[in-house]
Amino acid sequence: MNKVFLCKETVADETRVALLPADLKKLVGMGYEFAVQSGAGEKVGVKDEEYTAAGAKIVQSLQEGYQYADIIVRINKPDSIEGIKPGTIHASSFDVFNEGAAIKEFAKAGIKLMALEMVPRSTIAQKMDILSSQANLAGYYAVVLAASRLTKVTPMMMTPSGSIQPAKIFIIGVGVAGLQAIATAKRMGCRVEAFDTRPVVEEQVKSLGAKFVKIDLGEMGQTEQGYAKELTPEQVELQRKGQAKVCAQSDIVITTAKVFGRKAPVLLTKDMVSQMKPGSIIIDMACKTGGNVEGSDPNNDVVLDNGVTIIGGDGLEKKVPADASLMFSGNIFALLDHFCDKEGKKFNVNMEDDIMKGCLITSDGKVIHERFLDLNN
Repeated sequence: MNKVFLCKETVADETRVALLPADLKKLVGMGYEFAVQSGAGEKVGVKDEEYTAAGAKIVQSLQEGYQYADIIVRINKPDSIEGIKPGTIHASSFDVFNEGAAIKEFAKAGIKLMALEMVPRSTIAQKMDILSSQANLAGYYAVVLAASRLTKVTPMMMTPSGSIQPAKIFIIGVGVAGLQAIATAKRMGCRVEAFDTRPVVEEQVKSLGAKFVKIDLGEMGQTEQGYAKELTPEQVELQRKGQAKVCAQSDIVITTAKVFGRKAPVLLTKDMVSQMKPGSIIIDMACKTGGNVEGSDPNNDVVLDNGVTIIGGDGLEKKVPADASLMFSGNIFALLDHFCDKEGKKFNVNMEDDIMKGCLITSDGKVIHERFLDLNN
């Protein structure tokens, strides 16, 4: 099992490619063989000839690639599985918690579905973690986007005409995206405050030069995977009250709070937003999973009567596709390298490996992942 097919993405706003020629060339050296769909890298400026030079052959259609492949790699889930052979491994982001019908379809077709967002958050799996690699870039771009829409500059300036105070930015949620947002905002000269329900991240916030906002929510913690635990309704209300004053004083608010596999919590209500300064910018990075900001729209900016603009901030990594592809390609390389049988020069589906157990959803005609076993019924 060593023939890999790299697909051209079909989602209209997708700008990335799952594997770049440099990583593909290294994998060819390990014994993998590649087919690449023509135009797969065109949106990041990578020509077919570069894949050919790296050791791949170019195919014109999905069906031709599907017939060739033992392993399929892409960014997003496919529009259709027609033509994918039974026993093929399909590796991509999949949104498994919302795609039960598609998971059943993969199982019925005998396709081995690897949902890359389910790669465990362990030390050994860090190199394969697409959520972290892409969130890092999204956090950076959220600050850049907000600053570009703000009606003032971000750093303090002392000029003969007078002094300009630094922009105040409040970042809610200190995961990978939040930490990168803090670092970027500090580099841009902002005055940065941040909050997270996990007290353990306070030290990280301070190490980046930001102020950690303390709100007493009672006993809190994080999951084994490092995610924030879901709050009770009472804790959510306490959090909102504690954040309201900080939001009212901020020029930019960026929300990054997502609960893995669940609807995002609403952290900024319409009343809280109504108290913010005219011209303030809010970036809701959880917009498509329910939204942290009441009234946010994943497809359109929302300009309120008080002059506050709410911007849906999902998928911001697509705005920097060259580096986002570089990171995603590194994740795919690490995955194929990790499971490569170096002697047999082929991909080894090792079910004794925690990473494989964590992200392989279907195999041998059924759903095998413990979190989705009820889909077999």
